[in-house]
Amino acid sequence: MKKISTLLFALMFVVTISEAQIPNNGFETWDSVGTHINPSQWSTLNNTTALASTYTATKGTPGMPGNSYLKLTSLLVATSVVPGIAVSGMLDSLTLTPSGGFPCTLQPMNFTGKWQHMIYGSSQGSIAVTLSKWNGSSRDVIATANVTLTGMAMSWASFTIPFSYQSTVVPDTCLIVLKSSGSAPTASDYLWVDNLAFSGSVAGIENNNFLSNLNVYPNPANKNLNLDLNFKTSLNTTIELSDLTGKIIFSKDAGILSGESKQTLDISSFSKGAYFVKIITSQGTEVRNIVIE
Repeated sequence: MKKISTLLFALMFVVTISEAQIPNNGFETWDSVGTHINPSQWSTLNNTTALASTYTATKGTPGMPGNSYLKLTSLLVATSVVPGIAVSGMLDSLTLTPSGGFPCTLQPMNFTGKWQHMIYGSSQGSIAVTLSKWNGSSRDVIATANVTLTGMAMSWASFTIPFSYQSTVVPDTCLIVLKSSGSAPTASDYLWVDNLAFSGSVAGIENNNFLSNLNVYPNPANKNLNLDLNFKTSLNTTIELSDLTGKIIFSKDAGILSGESKQTLDISSFSKGAYFVKIITSQGTEVRNIVIE
């Protein structure tokens, strides 16, 4: 009996650590900021929309579980629709670019929680989670867990989003971005979330090292981005460019590549900012950070 009790305590301890890694994961704590409230340790657009007495991030009750949950709603402010966005870090209210995050050294298998969501137009909301590691000069992406919402969930439902790992390195930071709408928000689109958590662990995963060399330049870039690759074997390859929220803005089927290969991407039409370049094959994915200026 003592051994069983000890084991149960250990399991409860592990679960507690996992949940504690996500700040205010149940949205039980809210801060008063002038005329409105904001979920503690999360950034939203309330500080901007408050000028119009409109709030895209509000407190819902009761929670699932707990006393409260987060309601993100896209709303008409003046002459445009502002999406409901919450970031577990910082959020630029002009460019809607997320940054920062919270300390996280876990290597979870999944990102989980409860949600309800609805769309009134054609631009679905999303959830994007990025685990990263500072390498001394820039951030390396360790894993991502992204999903674009589909259909609707009119009552509370559990969700599980698996992480895709690009490295065996232990991360140091996690950034979560929650959105009620996509790039073309419609008034009344909403995403309600609660009980966010990590589940499982992939510590000790094998490194999918299918490249002898990968060089991405220039960085920063403004017209063309060059990729020098050296494959260890012949592989069908896809090249993707995504923003910090995980949204794919460019995808190229490069076909079967082997040995040395040079790929050039025209990035002249993309907005300035930070992006991820992904080399995707059946043997794994390699990711590099770039900046377009």
